[in-house]
Amino acid sequence: MKAEVRQQRSLLELAELDAEIGRIEHRAKNLPEQRALGEAQVGHREAGDRLAALRIALADIDEQVAKFEGEIDSVRQRGDRDRALMDGGTIDPKQLTELQHELDTLHRRQTSLEDSLLDVLERREELAADHQRVLAEVDDLQTMLSDAREVCEQAGAQLAHRRAESLSRRADLTAGIDESLLALYERQRSRGGVGAGPLQGRRCGACRIEIDKGELARIAAAPEDEVLRCPECSAILLRVTGSHA
Repeated sequence: MKAEVRQQRSLLELAELDAEIGRIEHRAKNLPEQRALGEAQVGHREAGDRLAALRIALADIDEQVAKFEGEIDSVRQRGDRDRALMDGGTIDPKQLTELQHELDTLHRRQTSLEDSLLDVLERREELAADHQRVLAEVDDLQTMLSDAREVCEQAGAQLAHRRAESLSRRADLTAGIDESLLALYERQRSRGGVGAGPLQGRRCGACRIEIDKGELARIAAAPEDEVLRCPECSAILLRVTGSHA
């Protein structure tokens, strides 16, 4: 295939532009800002899970508090009834002894329940403090998450803008390249390789492999408008430098 040096120079510029687009797309898929956002999301989610667990624990402990308070109230009411009977003076000595024994038992039971309630209330106070601490942590992490999302969106938008500009330049550039030459370039790219690269001394600029002396001699002897291929990677080998003016 033949192609004017000017066309080959444009192809070199196209290869450089495609490499730039590739770098932009790679960065877009591997944004440090995206990783930071992911870490912020994980931190916020984990703190949210801890907060939810504390809320469940508080609800459970509130049930225990209500249960103890109900039992204490029931024991207190029974004790009040027994004392009222004793103060009424209408019971015999045997009943009086039984009521006194029951009051002693009720007193021990109430003391035990109140001690247990105190332990539960102390535990609740600790959980409530943890809840407030984690709630504040979640609020802080929410702010960090919002900031990280904004930074990530800005970085993504900047890359999208750069990519759009590069694609626009690419469209303008390809419009001036011979269809056959462009088709050859695109076929090479579609195989997963670099479409074209400059000859840099003895090395192909596309695959970075050194070309043997025999091939170099053949390349040097070829007319300047001859479209050459790298013997190693098959990329179009360009013996020109610079870009299309």
